[in-house]
Amino acid sequence: MSKDRSDHAPAPAATPRAEIDAFLNRVEALGPAVVAGKRGRLIFALDATMSRQPTWDTACRLQADMFREAAAIGGLDIQLVYYRGLAECRASPWIAEPQRLGALMSGIDCCGGHTQIGKVLAHARRENDSAKVGTLVFVGDAMEESLDDLCARAGELGLRNIPAFMFQEGYDPVCEQAFREIVRLTRGAYCRFTPGAAHELAELLRAAAAYAAGGRKALADLKQRNSAGAVRLLEQLK
Repeated sequence: MSKDRSDHAPAPAATPRAEIDAFLNRVEALGPAVVAGKRGRLIFALDATMSRQPTWDTACRLQADMFREAAAIGGLDIQLVYYRGLAECRASPWIAEPQRLGALMSGIDCCGGHTQIGKVLAHARRENDSAKVGTLVFVGDAMEESLDDLCARAGELGLRNIPAFMFQEGYDPVCEQAFREIVRLTRGAYCRFTPGAAHELAELLRAAAAYAAGGRKALADLKQRNSAGAVRLLEQLK
């Protein structure tokens, strides 16, 4: 049970730049994402329930950026995972070409339904048992499941060194709590982006792809290509 915080002064709000830098520093502290000499493997998971259609369309346009960023480092295989409707949760084959992933995503419509984040986490564990998964990237705006169950599944990823990058659209506090717990247990990274902000999501996906393809060094190199030595993952973080 959460404690009443009314007796405590609120902590000073972090600036957008400070939160961006904190996110990047957290990701840079992670262990290696790839095995030397092999292509990175990234699971790209999205909530495809009805409220997500605008962001799904944006992700369709932006997914090629992940491949382009990773191509300069050593390449990346991406698997699309999504859930929607009544208990529908699907995974694509592993894909190495942006055109193929883009075509697949453009043929999928969002449908009403509840979140199935637990299935996504369990799928990532199974895939890793077959071949190493460098990173799980999840984009969503809600959580309607048992947090204890999600934590148990996230812990399994943490034991296998699969960091989860949880990207939250919007400001749902229940969703944020769950995403932060998943990140803590997987030693991943959390960031929130403004609803409908394509640029913010693009920066997040580029950073995730860089890490999945080349680990900490690739992400550090990405930072160096931007002003003040940091990638602007988000322009507005609260």
